[in-house]
Amino acid sequence: MALVTHPSSPSHHRQSPLITRRTTYQRLNSSISQTTSLPQTNTSTKYQLPLLQQLTSLCQSKQSLPQALTFLQQQNPHHETLDSLQRKEAIGLLLQACGRYQDIETGREVHRMVASSTLFHNDVVITTRLITMYSMCDSPLDSRLVFDGLEKKNLFQWNAMVSGYSRNKLYEEALRAFIELVLQTDFKPDNFTFPCVIKACGGILDVRLGQGVHGMTAKLGLLGDVFVCNALIAFYGKCGLVDEAVKVFDYMSEKNLVSWNSMICVFAENGFAQEGLRLFCEMIKCEKSFVPDVASLVTILPVCAGEGNLEMGMVFHGLAVKLGLNQELMVKNALLDMYSKCGCLSHAKGLFDKDNSKNVVSWNTMIGGFATQGDTRGTFYLLRKMQVEGREKTNEVTILNVLPVCLERSELLCLKELHAYSIRHGFHYDQLVANAFIASYAKCGSLCSSQLMFNGMETKTVSSWNALIGGYAQNGAPRKALEFYLQMINSGIKPDRFSLGSLLLACSHMKSLRFGKEIHGYLIRIGLETDPFIVISLLSLYIRCGKSASARVLFEEMENKSLVSWNALIAGYSQNGLPDEALVLFRQMLSDGIQPDEISINSVFGACSQLSALRLGKEAHCYALKAYLAEDIFVGCSIIDMYAKSGCIEQARRVFEKSRNKDVALWNAIIVGYGLHGYGKEALGLFEKMLAFGMKPDGFTFVGILMACCHSGLVEEGLKYFNDMQNFHGITPKLEHYACIVDMLGRAGRLDESLRLVNEMPDEPDAGIWSSLLSSCKTFNALDIGTKVAEKLFELEPNKAENYVLLSNLFAASGKWDDVRRVRQKMKEIGLQKDAGRSWIELGGKVHSFMAGNTSFTGSKQMQNMWRRLEEKIRKIGYKPNTNSALHELAEDEKIEVLRGHSEKQAICVGLLRTSKGETLRINKNLRICVDCHNAAKLISKVVEREIVIRDNKRFHHFRNGFCSCGDYW
Repeated sequence: MALVTHPSSPSHHRQSPLITRRTTYQRLNSSISQTTSLPQTNTSTKYQLPLLQQLTSLCQSKQSLPQALTFLQQQNPHHETLDSLQRKEAIGLLLQACGRYQDIETGREVHRMVASSTLFHNDVVITTRLITMYSMCDSPLDSRLVFDGLEKKNLFQWNAMVSGYSRNKLYEEALRAFIELVLQTDFKPDNFTFPCVIKACGGILDVRLGQGVHGMTAKLGLLGDVFVCNALIAFYGKCGLVDEAVKVFDYMSEKNLVSWNSMICVFAENGFAQEGLRLFCEMIKCEKSFVPDVASLVTILPVCAGEGNLEMGMVFHGLAVKLGLNQELMVKNALLDMYSKCGCLSHAKGLFDKDNSKNVVSWNTMIGGFATQGDTRGTFYLLRKMQVEGREKTNEVTILNVLPVCLERSELLCLKELHAYSIRHGFHYDQLVANAFIASYAKCGSLCSSQLMFNGMETKTVSSWNALIGGYAQNGAPRKALEFYLQMINSGIKPDRFSLGSLLLACSHMKSLRFGKEIHGYLIRIGLETDPFIVISLLSLYIRCGKSASARVLFEEMENKSLVSWNALIAGYSQNGLPDEALVLFRQMLSDGIQPDEISINSVFGACSQLSALRLGKEAHCYALKAYLAEDIFVGCSIIDMYAKSGCIEQARRVFEKSRNKDVALWNAIIVGYGLHGYGKEALGLFEKMLAFGMKPDGFTFVGILMACCHSGLVEEGLKYFNDMQNFHGITPKLEHYACIVDMLGRAGRLDESLRLVNEMPDEPDAGIWSSLLSSCKTFNALDIGTKVAEKLFELEPNKAENYVLLSNLFAASGKWDDVRRVRQKMKEIGLQKDAGRSWIELGGKVHSFMAGNTSFTGSKQMQNMWRRLEEKIRKIGYKPNTNSALHELAEDEKIEVLRGHSEKQAICVGLLRTSKGETLRINKNLRICVDCHNAAKLISKVVEREIVIRDNKRFHHFRNGFCSCGDYW
C-alpha cells in the first residue's frame, strides 16, 4: 500500500489520476519501506483481516467516508484484532480517500484523531499523508500548518509540501519551499521533487529558472528518470520551446505512454498540428506499440477540431470505439467539441442526446457549438433545457459560451434575459462574464446598457476598459471610445495592445489621420509597432484614411506577413479605387505561397467588379471553385456582383440559380444586378419570387428594387414599393432609399415632387441626394431649381470638382456662357480640376485605358482610321453628331472634333480592332455617357453586328442591333 501521493507534474497531468497515483504509491511504498525498515503488509499474513478489508471497502465512495471514520474511531488501539500497524494503514487509507474525494471535513476529524494519539502524531507516513490530503482538498495552508508542526522532516514530507503547492498552482510558494529544501537541509531532491519544481517553473513561465532546474537534474543523474523527463517536456512546451521539448523526448532511453501524450500535447498546443498527428501514429506503430488511453484521445481530438479535420476526427472516434474508450466522459466531451468545431453540429447533437452521463462540460460544449454556428434559438433552447433537467448547474463558462450568439439588435431581449439570469446566480461578479456582457450589449446596439454594466463593476481592470472602449469603437461611437480611453489613462490604468488597437479603430472610423499618427508614434516609443495585432490596426487606419502608400510601406516592413495583413492591404486597395494594385498584390500573395481565404477572394472579386474585368473575374471564379471557397455565402454574393458589374447579367443569374443556400444577401445581389442593367421588370419579378419563397426582405433589398425602378422609368411602381417597404414590411427608409426616390422622380422630370421630398425628409439630405437632383435639373434645363440646389450642394461639399462641373454643364446647356466662365474661374481659384472622361476595356486579360481627347497611345492611327470608317457607315443610317453634348463655347465643326475624341469611342474602335468578329465588347466609363456617344453606340452595334455593353457611372447600357436596353431613358 502506498504511503504518500505522487507529486503532481505537468508531464503526466493528462494521465488518469488514479492510475498515476497507484504507480507512484507503489514506487514510494518501496522507497519508504527501505528507508524506515517498516514491515510490509502481506495478503497472506495475519494482517489481511476482515476488519481492514471492511474499512477498505468503505473508502471506495465519498458517501461512506464518515462511516469509515466512525468505524475507525470505535476500534481500540490495543484491540487484539487490529494492531498498531493495521491501524496505521487504516488511517493512511482513510486519509487517501479523503484527499481523493476532497472530503476535507472527514479529513480534519482524522487529523484530530491523529493529533491526540501519542503513537501516530509524529509518524512520518501519517503526517506525509495528512499534508497530501489537505493539498488535494485545495487547502495548502492546512498542509503548511501540518508541515511546520513537525518535529523532524524527511524528504518525503518536503516532497509532499512542494507537490501540494504545485498542485494548487501556488507556483512561487512551491519554488520557495524547494529553495528551503536545498539551502536549509541535507536532503538531496530526487525524482519525485523535480517534476513538481519543473511544473512550478512552467506555471510562472520562467524559462531561465526551468533551464537551471534542468541542469540540476542532469548533475544529479536524474535525466534517465521518465517522470523528470515528462515534466521537462511539458515545461518546454508550455514555454513555447518546442525544439527543446523534442530534444528531451528524443534523449529519453525509456518512454512511457505519458511521455508520448506529453509530446503530442506540446505539438498540439503550439500550433504543430501535423506533427502531433504524425507522432500519434508513430506512438501506435513504435516497438512497444503503446495503446492510446483517455489522455491520448483528449489530446489528439482537439487537434482535429482546431484544424477542422473532420475525416481524421472520425478516424479517432472509431479508434475510441475500438478501444472501448468512447464511453469515457472526457472522451465523449472531446468528441462533442471536435464535431462542433468541424461544422458537424448534427453529429455532435446525436452523441449529446445519447449521452446519459452528461456533465457541465458536456452542456457547455454543446451550447458553445450552437453559439459558434450563430444558432440563437438552438443555443437558448439548450440553455433552458439544461436548467429544466437540473442535473448539472450552469456556471460562468456556460454564460460565456452563450454570449457570442448575441450579436444583433434583435437579440437584445435574449441578452437582457441572460443578464438577469446571471445576476440571480451571481455570475455577473466574475470579471470575464462582466466584460463579456459589456461587449455583447455594445454589439446589440445598446451602448447605454454597456456603460451601465461597466459603471456597476466594483473593480475595473484593463480588460473591462477594453471591452467598453472596443464596444464604442466597433459600434458607431468612435468619439466616445476616445473619451473613455482618456478616462482610463487618468484613472491610472496602463493601456495594453487591445486598448491601443481599439483606439486605432476609433481613429479609422473618424478618418482622423492626425490622431492616428500620434498613436503610431506612441506605439513606436513603447516598442509595440511590430506587434501583429497592432500592425493590422495601423494598416486599417492608413487604408481608411486613403493613405494606401503609407499602408504599403508598413506592410513591406513586416517580417512575418500573415494572411490577415495580406487581406487588409488587398481590401484597402480595392476600397480606395486601386483595383489594379489589389490584383497585383493578390498575385504576389499566391507566389509567396500564402493560401487565400474567403476574405481574400472577396476583395479580388471587388477589384474585378470595379474594372469590369470579366476574364480576370472568371479566372478568380475558377480559383474559388477549386479552393472550395465558392460555397461561402459572401463569396457567392461577390461572384454574382462581379458578373453583373462586368456586364454579364446572364452569368450572374446562372450562378444565383446554382447556389444551394439562397439567403437574403444572395437575393439582394441578383436584384441589384438587374437594377444596374436597367432590367426593372426582371428585378421586380425576382423580388416577388423571393417573397413567395418566404424570404424576408431587408433595407438592402429595397435599395435594389428602387434602383431598378429608377433606371427603368417605373416611377409608379417605385413609389408603390417605397410605401410597401414602410407599411407592410416595417422597414424605416434611410437616406439611401430617399436618394433612389429623388433620383427616380428627377429622371422622370418630376423635379417639383423630387424637391418637395428632399425638403420633407426626416433626415438631413446628404450631398449625394443634392447632386442627383442637380444632375436631373441639367437634363431638363431647370435653371431656377438647379441654382437653388447647387447652393445647398456647395454648403455640404464646397471643394468637390464634380459639383462645379454639374453647375457649369447646367449653365452651358442653357447657353449661359458668362455663368459657365464664372463657375470655371471659381474652380481655378479653389484649385479644383475637372475629372477628364476616361474609358477602359479588357482585352486578353489586360485592361486598356483611354482619356478623352488623348490620341498619344500606341495604335492611335489605326483607331482614328477605324472611327472614320465607322462614322461613314453610321452617317448613312442616320447618325448626326449631337453638338449639344459638347459643352464648350466652340464652333460647330470644333464641337464635332471634340465629340470624336470621347473616350468611349476610342475604346470601341480599339475593341473592334483587337477582337474577333461577333465578340461582345465590354467597356467602362468613369462619367455618365453623353447623348452623342449613346446614339453612335446604338448605330455602331447595328453596322458591325455586335453587342456593345457600356457601363457608365450610373448604369449599364446594352447596345444591340441599333437599340439600347435603357430605352433611351438614362
